[in-house]
Formats: sequence, C-alpha cells, structure tokens
Amino acid sequence: MKVSLDQDLCYGSHDCVHRVPSVFTLVDGLGAVIPGREDTGDDPQVRAAAEECPSQAITIAISE
Repeated sequence: MKVSLDQDLCYGSHDCVHRVPSVFTLVDGLGAVIPGREDTGDDPQVRAAAEECPSQAITIAISE
C-alpha cells in the first residue's frame, strides 16, 4: 500500500508528523512523506494518521 500526501490540501497541522515521525516530515511547514517511506500504507499507525488528518491530505492506495 502506497501512502502519499497532497501538499495542496495540507494546511500544516503537523498531526501526521506527531503520529508517525518515521514516515512523515515537514517541508516548508507542510506535511510530506519521507522519501523511501511511500510503501508504508499498510502500517496501522499510517492508516490512523490518514483517517485522522484534519485536511484529508493523506491518501493510501494499492501499490502497482
């Protein structure tokens, strides 16, 4: 499962970074997926971060 974060939707609550700092980071004050960590969408903590993202900027999709 692939996780991505749409910076156009993100408004910088930093919730994802606080929840899963091993997967998410900040870039210019907005959330971002750490390069190389995109395939962590099946991690329960990453799924919770996506579900609880206040701006709904995090997406988890089936990897191709």
